[in-house]
Amino acid sequence: MLAVEGLTKRFGGFRAVNNLSFRVEQGEILGLIGPNGSGKSTIFNMLSGTLPPTSGSILFDGREIAGLAPHRIIVSGIGRTFQIPRPFHRLSIFENVALAAFYGQGRHSRAKAEEAAERALAMVGLPTDRHASVEGLGAAGLKKLELAKALATGPKLLLADESLGGLDETEMDQAADMLRRIRDELGITIIWVEHIMGVLMRVVDRVMVLDHGEKIAEGLPADVAGDAKVIEVYLGTDADASLAAAVAEQARRRIGA
Repeated sequence: MLAVEGLTKRFGGFRAVNNLSFRVEQGEILGLIGPNGSGKSTIFNMLSGTLPPTSGSILFDGREIAGLAPHRIIVSGIGRTFQIPRPFHRLSIFENVALAAFYGQGRHSRAKAEEAAERALAMVGLPTDRHASVEGLGAAGLKKLELAKALATGPKLLLADESLGGLDETEMDQAADMLRRIRDELGITIIWVEHIMGVLMRVVDRVMVLDHGEKIAEGLPADVAGDAKVIEVYLGTDADASLAAAVAEQARRRIGA
């Protein structure tokens, strides 16, 4: 579904992403992890059109989309959530999601946008009441609203940006299960950026690890969890070998390997 080749983004002399290549198969959940500043958000911004790449190719369903404007990319079938939810506070929950449907699916009737909003809200477990206020939503509710808005755009590929931030352990598990249901029930392919690795590793099919804008590991969750270079990136070069082994074993137990 998605083929990225030689993707690079420079900000002056700084390379935020350097010659990155990867593929995503239809129906897959790909986890994208890495320390702060590793280039994860920059990749999402290039895939969604917020930032143009300096060089490289992004083929989505066989069509080149690198450098296209966000409104053209979203209509082509790529939706995204944002790490920090920013709803329209003067609009109701329902209106926020219906507006996303108008924006993401091109020109259609108000009735169709409202139908899309109802389906998206039902999927994430938010009320379909036309007048329910955004102001009553907590952290978990705002994350659900982000997902509902993205789903209402009718995506074939969903870019989920840190869907677990600010949630407690129970809410994290619920959000992770929701992403899996979105893939299983709606057939939407997902790339998931997350810092909470223990939860992510339990859900994704494959993991790609970034460091300083470059891919340092890619593979099955159990293999990546025990990769020496990945452990070094997260724990540092001075990490005790026994500590590194314990971290790897904990990760494997969490994902059921």
